[in-house]
Amino acid sequence: MTVISKILLFFPTFILLLTGATIVYLAYSPNIFSILAVFLSIYGLPMLVYRLHEWVYPVREGISYLQNKEYNPWWGSHQIQVIYIAIPALEAVLRLIPGVFSCWLRLWGAKVGRDVYWTTRLEIADRSLLEIGDRVVIGHGVGIYSHIIKPRKQNLMLYVKKVKIGSNVFVGAGSNLAPGVVIGDGSYLPAATKLYPNQKVQ
Repeated sequence: MTVISKILLFFPTFILLLTGATIVYLAYSPNIFSILAVFLSIYGLPMLVYRLHEWVYPVREGISYLQNKEYNPWWGSHQIQVIYIAIPALEAVLRLIPGVFSCWLRLWGAKVGRDVYWTTRLEIADRSLLEIGDRVVIGHGVGIYSHIIKPRKQNLMLYVKKVKIGSNVFVGAGSNLAPGVVIGDGSYLPAATKLYPNQKVQ
């Protein structure tokens, strides 16, 4: 594990500590600045750090290995985002306000169309590796994963590829979408559909 990998391993802990400090600041001095400090620590800083990381170390699609001497950009990007997977309520709140969650994903680099409905409980592992069209419904408990990891030759093989969802698509509750999945316009996925890497639905 490289030095950068080890530093970013502690990024979620840093965000928790920083957010705790801003909440204490808000409790002792409630004003517009302390309120902004809380929101920036929870939402602003991780997104800005991610965009900077993506500019310096862009995540590439394809196969790579995690246990090599060189730095793996996906590892760092995952550590920056992992707090939202560990504490899903942070993003669930955003999905209560129409249009806000789609804007949030766009800030991370995702391509999200208009009139996309997100239920309050879902998991997106790689925010920038998502393309979604207009008028899409994402059901309860859906998981969208643009990466997969499996052991290979005493190493961990990582496969990364965007998930692409067309327009006028309904993704049923409990469905899981793997890296490279492409869902064509007008498709209907029944509840608990499992799509495997690079699977296409027309």
